[in-house]
Amino acid sequence: MFENIRRSLQGILSHKIRSFLTMLGIIIGIAAIIAIVSTIEGTREQIKNNLIGAGNNTVRIQLMQGDWPYEFGYNPAPENVRMISPAYKQRITDLKEVERCTLYRQRNDPNEGIFYMNTRIQSATLLGIDEDYLETVGLVIAEGVAFSEKQYQDFSKVALIDSTVERGFFNGENPVGKTIDIGSEPFTIIGVVAKRSAFEPTINSVEDYYTYNQSSGGQIFIPTDTWGICFRYDEPQHCIVKAVDTDSMTQAGKKSADILNENIRKTDLGRQEPEEDAGMDLGQAAVEYKSESLLEQAKAMQDLSKSTNNMLIWIASISLLVGGIGVMNIMLVSVTERTREIGLKKALGARKRRILRQFLTEAVVLTSIGGLIGVLFGIGLSQFIANLAEVPVSISSQAIVISVVFSMAVGIVFGLLPSIKAANLNPIDALRYE
Repeated sequence: MFENIRRSLQGILSHKIRSFLTMLGIIIGIAAIIAIVSTIEGTREQIKNNLIGAGNNTVRIQLMQGDWPYEFGYNPAPENVRMISPAYKQRITDLKEVERCTLYRQRNDPNEGIFYMNTRIQSATLLGIDEDYLETVGLVIAEGVAFSEKQYQDFSKVALIDSTVERGFFNGENPVGKTIDIGSEPFTIIGVVAKRSAFEPTINSVEDYYTYNQSSGGQIFIPTDTWGICFRYDEPQHCIVKAVDTDSMTQAGKKSADILNENIRKTDLGRQEPEEDAGMDLGQAAVEYKSESLLEQAKAMQDLSKSTNNMLIWIASISLLVGGIGVMNIMLVSVTERTREIGLKKALGARKRRILRQFLTEAVVLTSIGGLIGVLFGIGLSQFIANLAEVPVSISSQAIVISVVFSMAVGIVFGLLPSIKAANLNPIDALRYE
């Protein structure tokens, strides 16, 4: 085997230009496939990161009515939805797909209004958070301090704001110590929060903006048990879970939603007897907890271009077919050139399979070298496309291995006919060949 490889390399080096031109189809085909696959994988990762963020892996489970979040500012709290007890939170935390869990309450731009001095803080989201919220969603204290355990227990009227609210309403002043009014109740700002990792989605169009932009009005946080001071009654909580990894997000969300829905009385989720629901609006959708499916949305967006991507790969594979035909052609020429050598070997006792292995090895070595050169060229081409078109690329090690193996397979398939021809030569005719 090693002797056949050595002789194959000698033959390739003795005809450098001819060998390179023979490998050119293989090189171009492999390079094109790697560049296409790398660009596809990079785009898929960009879509995934744009939707779910960079490494946050959080899933929001909200109280929904049909396909819409239940708005407490416009509707009373559903009678059949109980508060989420610590026992339910612990059950969610114990799921194998879940790393952390937090409960929170939320109102988007409350009707009662949030004011600083005489200015209303427009489009701000108010959240009542528990002790695990900041760590779960990846927020850290940039200025001031976080809520203390005592402040949670004493129903303290304190608040945290994010950097959006700080920039928009405090004109560069330090907001810590300032007072804001939430539903006519004064709250003292004790800190400013910021994201642990500054991730921003890549937005290239208006469609991207509406797809990826979640909230631009800023967020204000108060202790969850203080919620009743502002709104005079408690409201059922929502939930956020942090999955152990990105691939576990969907299952973490669905299992958590199933647990929370156990806390809703069956009369709210199931069909009631006619005499019990005669006074209800039969067109009103049931209220239940549902998890957002950002990972599924990402997969759906990735699959939109799957057929086009596969078509591009098949088109690039045509050059491999052309390269294989070139290898077969040059190997037939090589057999013709070495007819007397083959006849001499067979006259000295060389068997058919030895001749077959020699020429087959030469074809495989030729295409393998072309495949390796194509891999290097494909990686360089991927980086060039990334810089020129400003699109992300992700070099796939799996694509590299498959490409090299495929190039070897091309050598075997297209080198088989010339090798069989060489092995079947009649030694007497071969020795007489001029």
